[in-house]
Amino acid sequence: MATSGPPTSYQNVLRDKQIAALKRMLNLNQPTPRGSVAASEPVWKVLIYDKFGSDIISPLLSVRELRDLGVTLHLQVDAGREQISDAVAVYFLMPTAANVARICQDCRAQLYDKYYLNFVTAIPRPLLEEVAKASLEADCVPQIGKVYDQYLNFISLEDDFFVLRNQMLGEVSYYALNRPDASDEEIQRICDSIVECLFSVFVTSGTVPIIRCPRGNAAEMVAQALDKKLRDNVRDPRNSMFTGDSTAIAQLSFSRPLLVILDRNVDLATPLHHTWTYQALVHDMLNLDLNRVTLLTADDEPPPSPTSSPQQRTYDLLHSDRFWEQHRGSPFPAMADAVQAEVDRYKTSEEEMKSLKSAMGVDDDESEDSDLLTDKTSKLGSAIKSLPELMEKKKSIDMHTNIATALLEQIKERKLDVFFEMEDRMISKSSLDKTVLDMISDTAAGTPEDKMRLFIIYYILSPDIAEADVVQYTSALEAVGANTAPLTYLGHWKSLSKMKAPRPLGSYTASTTSVSSVVSTMSNWMNSGSKWMEGVKNLVVGTKNLPVTRIVDQLMEHRTTGQVTEDYCYFDPKQLRPTDSRPAPQSKTPFTEAFVFVVGGGNYIEYQNLQDYCSRQQTGRHVTYGTSQLMNARQFLDQLAELGTRD
Repeated sequence: MATSGPPTSYQNVLRDKQIAALKRMLNLNQPTPRGSVAASEPVWKVLIYDKFGSDIISPLLSVRELRDLGVTLHLQVDAGREQISDAVAVYFLMPTAANVARICQDCRAQLYDKYYLNFVTAIPRPLLEEVAKASLEADCVPQIGKVYDQYLNFISLEDDFFVLRNQMLGEVSYYALNRPDASDEEIQRICDSIVECLFSVFVTSGTVPIIRCPRGNAAEMVAQALDKKLRDNVRDPRNSMFTGDSTAIAQLSFSRPLLVILDRNVDLATPLHHTWTYQALVHDMLNLDLNRVTLLTADDEPPPSPTSSPQQRTYDLLHSDRFWEQHRGSPFPAMADAVQAEVDRYKTSEEEMKSLKSAMGVDDDESEDSDLLTDKTSKLGSAIKSLPELMEKKKSIDMHTNIATALLEQIKERKLDVFFEMEDRMISKSSLDKTVLDMISDTAAGTPEDKMRLFIIYYILSPDIAEADVVQYTSALEAVGANTAPLTYLGHWKSLSKMKAPRPLGSYTASTTSVSSVVSTMSNWMNSGSKWMEGVKNLVVGTKNLPVTRIVDQLMEHRTTGQVTEDYCYFDPKQLRPTDSRPAPQSKTPFTEAFVFVVGGGNYIEYQNLQDYCSRQQTGRHVTYGTSQLMNARQFLDQLAELGTRD
């Protein structure tokens, strides 16, 4: 059964380190004592950010946490802002010309008493000189508290999952990297932006990784540039970002992490796979974005608050939500069973409280034993104290029930369990109960998009499929209204892959049967009757390693001989000279920590597969997954279609 991943007590959790860096920034770049927000009353301040800064902060710090850190207002830099002459302003922005111009405008207008300028990544010297010039002209140099390069140019979505950005995604997309008319300069700009992100990741982590990547694609360009940037920084003792406290703490692990940089083209099937785990389903079907999901509500449901729209309901899937943390990696039926168990526990607690209230308020017999009365009073007092926790639990249960219901509606309507099982059988090379052509022609199963996803996976995993068969499948897809433009691009991609790859790129390994039917235990789920899960298979996610996980396993275990990873580049930024021309040093000690970054887009399916892989290891192992763009199947299919129209 899938799990949510390794314990979060691992000492080098990237998310925790980014939170600590943000709290230090909001404490005016002074360290905060462990276990508390601040040693004394915080300095009250205004937080000014752009969309990039907002995207970094929002998954990590709630409005309440910002208030505890002294933030009384948080405003967009390009919004109209009034003068608050006695306020301290903390800026958190990308170092762009537009943002610097706005800072200069604020200085000239004397909007705030003190300015602490924090840039998401390093500010170029010409822009820094613009700030200096504006502060001189406005006679506010003493009011500029500090200017910091924070190197926080990435978004932590989980303890072990980060993305490059959530703005201007077209600039770093799979389409941008693979479109036929992309110039070398454009590709280089994309790679440079990815390098800035990865440099921030390792500055925050406080570690210098050993880098491995395949040859001859964008991943190698990123690896070479990152190797140079890290090496130049490590060799500059005056300006090195790897000499602080975080680096000293990270070095206590006695081993350096492995960084595996991969190109999306290593596996095009997985991003289109119909998934069956909770978090990946929410992302695929409900467009999970920065850990937030919005559902359309029924017309007869009241809005969650007077200020919210009656047409939609927004939920934040927070790190503090115990149920989410425990079950986001679980198969959908197992998650639903867990919700039922939570509902039962909540109802039991509610009934106990009602019984106590009844006993205290209804039974007025003066002969009541005083010890019994005292005991009841004590229990009622304890129940009242637990009431806030109980209400919070009910809120969580209601949220996950509503999300599960929305998922189930789509699963039933589109028969997504059938698509998942069929694709899983393809991946594990098991026999199919129904042909792909029959599934495409079935008017009761799925949308045209679902059928296109199914066929693309079949097409990628069938290296010897005849051209006449492809024509037949294409005609069937067109007949059901599918956009077949992705197949034009994939035909060219497959031809190139055959020339370059020593073995099929879509190979998978499995240690057990990938899918099995088990007896459903969900007949009474949420008291909605025995028909609730009727028609939905209770499928179990098997312990197969997807291509990205298989590559990571080979590199962490140093088992590359005769494998696709044997010819991977090797970079060690701590060496005085570049090491990509040398063979990887022979080592018998496996890596215990790895970072995996996919250039061209990633997904929750690969992330969860890596976490499941770590949980199966006998020795402690930790893998952090990152990508240039987090995309669901629809977003990826749209990019393939756009590429197909250009071929």
